Amino acid sequence: MEKRVMTDSKRRRALAAASVVLGSVLVLTGCSSSADKAAADGSKNSQDQVDAEAAKDTSDARIVISPKNGANNASINKGTKVTVSDGTLTKVAMTTAEGKAVEGTLASDGKSWQPNGQLERATTYKIAATAKDSEGREAHENASFTTVSPDNSFIGNFTPEDGSTVGVGMPVSINFNKAITDRKAVQSGITVTSSSGQEIVGHWFNSQRLDFRPDQYWQAGSTVSMKLNLDGVEGAEGVYGVQQKTVTFKIGRNQVSTVDASSKTMTVTRDGKTIKTIPISAGSPENPTYNGQMVISEKFKETRMNGATVGFTDDDGKGEYDIKDVPHAMRLSSSGTFVHGNYWGDDSVFGSVNTSHGCVGLNDVKGAGDSDQPAAWFFDNSIVGDVVVVKNSKDKTIQPDNGFNGWNMGWADWKAGSAV
Repeated sequence: MEKRVMTDSKRRRALAAASVVLGSVLVLTGCSSSADKAAADGSKNSQDQVDAEAAKDTSDARIVISPKNGANNASINKGTKVTVSDGTLTKVAMTTAEGKAVEGTLASDGKSWQPNGQLERATTYKIAATAKDSEGREAHENASFTTVSPDNSFIGNFTPEDGSTVGVGMPVSINFNKAITDRKAVQSGITVTSSSGQEIVGHWFNSQRLDFRPDQYWQAGSTVSMKLNLDGVEGAEGVYGVQQKTVTFKIGRNQVSTVDASSKTMTVTRDGKTIKTIPISAGSPENPTYNGQMVISEKFKETRMNGATVGFTDDDGKGEYDIKDVPHAMRLSSSGTFVHGNYWGDDSVFGSVNTSHGCVGLNDVKGAGDSDQPAAWFFDNSIVGDVVVVKNSKDKTIQPDNGFNGWNMGWADWKAGSAV
C-alpha cells in the first residue's frame, strides 16, 4: 500500500482498494453533483462494511521473514529464517536476485524454514512464503534483503537483471551498499548503451542511487547493455569497488496504460494502439492517487498488504487494513502505490467510485484464479518496466525517486544530476 508523507492528517487513509479493469503491495465516483456525492457517501459506508467482512475472512496465519524486507548487510550464516504462527508453512521459495534457487529445509511441524547452507556475501536474495491457517485460508509474505559485504569494498545492486525482457519505462537503477563520495569516478566506471542509439545519461538521486535512462522511453525491441568496470575504483576514502560485469537486457513491446482518476478508467495502449479499456477505482478523496508516470517494478500474483507498514494505523497501532491475499498486485512506487486486484469491493464500484488508500484497483476474485477478471488480464498482459500514467487525480505528481519514476523529471534536470 501507499506509504505517503502525512501532511493533512493521514492523507492516504484507506487500503489500495477498489480496483478496476486495468489489466502496472500493494467508493464510487468522485464526481461533482450532489446526487453523486450522496451516492458516494452511501457507497463508502457499504464499502466499509464489505472491507470489514473481507478482513474477517482473511487468514489467521502470520508469516515472519528474517531479515526484514529491505535489510542491508544481513548475515550470511544463520540470520535467514521464515516462521509462521497460527498456521503452517506450505511453500517457501528463496532465490538470488538473478533467479538462482537457494535450497532450504522446512521443519517437520511446518512452523519454520531455513536455507541449508551459508549465503554469498554482497548478494541480494528474495523470499516468497505461503502458509495456511486451520481453515485452509492462505497468507502470503514477500521480502528482499542484501547480505553483508567486506568493510573496505562496495557493490552496486542493479536492475534490470541480465537476460531479462522489460517494458519501455524501466531505467537502469543501481543502489550502492555504501555511500559514494567520488561520484565521478564511480559513474565513469559504468557504461550503458542501447542498440537504438539513444543518448543515455546517469542521474544521482543521492549518494547511493544512480539511475540511467534516455530522454524518451526506450525504443521497443532494442537491446540495452550495462558494463560495470568498478574493480579497484575508489568510491569513498578507503572503499573500493569489486564488480567487473556486463549485463544485457531486452526492451519488449511499448505498452503504456493511462489511468484517468476522474473518469475512473484505464486505457491500455500497445505500440500506439488501444487494446483495452478497463474500469478502475483509484484513491479516495481523502487518499488520492499520485499523478504522473510510474513504472511497474514488481509483480505478485498474491501478496499481503498491511496498513501498519505504510503509516495507516488505528488508535491501537494496528493497521487500518491487513489483507493477506491481495491478488494480481503490481508495484508502482517504493512508498506503496500498486495496481492490484480487488475482490472485496462490489462490482459497481469499478468505473464509478474512487475508494482506495491511493492504489489503483481492478475487479478481481479471491484467490486470483479467474483469468477472465480485469485484474487478471492486466497482470497477464503486463511486464516489469511497463508504464502506468495517472492523470486527473487531486494529488500531486509523484517524486522521481519514489520507485523507478525518473520520467517525471525533465531532461535538462535529469542531465544536471550526472557527475560526468
